[in-house]
Amino acid sequence: MKELEEGLKLALDFSKIAKVAKVCSDVIPVAIQNADSREVILVAYTNEMAMKKTLESGTVVLWSTSRNELWEKGKTSGETYDLVEAFVNCEQNSLVYTVRPRRGGICHTKNQKSQPRNCYYRKINTKTLALENIDP
Repeated sequence: MKELEEGLKLALDFSKIAKVAKVCSDVIPVAIQNADSREVILVAYTNEMAMKKTLESGTVVLWSTSRNELWEKGKTSGETYDLVEAFVNCEQNSLVYTVRPRRGGICHTKNQKSQPRNCYYRKINTKTLALENIDP
């Protein structure tokens, strides 16, 4: 079990933006939202090249800040999705993609039934700050 991905201790990475800026300063955040349920599936980054590939192909392509390369979400796990719509915020410094998963969930993690889930599968207990897995 990976503690960060499956554990119940809150360990937020408040330095993520600073880390990203050191490696690649030409990215913006993109929220990925399920077009049918309206759930936020994940938040990632895109650059101009990834955005153009997404809009041209209809398949979500992002920028991997950890690998510093284009990243077709789910290409290795099979949890890919189709772009339905793309929205830009008022300051044009972030995007929202509404998508349809091609087969169920989209996260690279799986629940106990080995089914993919959305990336926001843990809820913060506001009293204890412990994490509660809502899709174990």
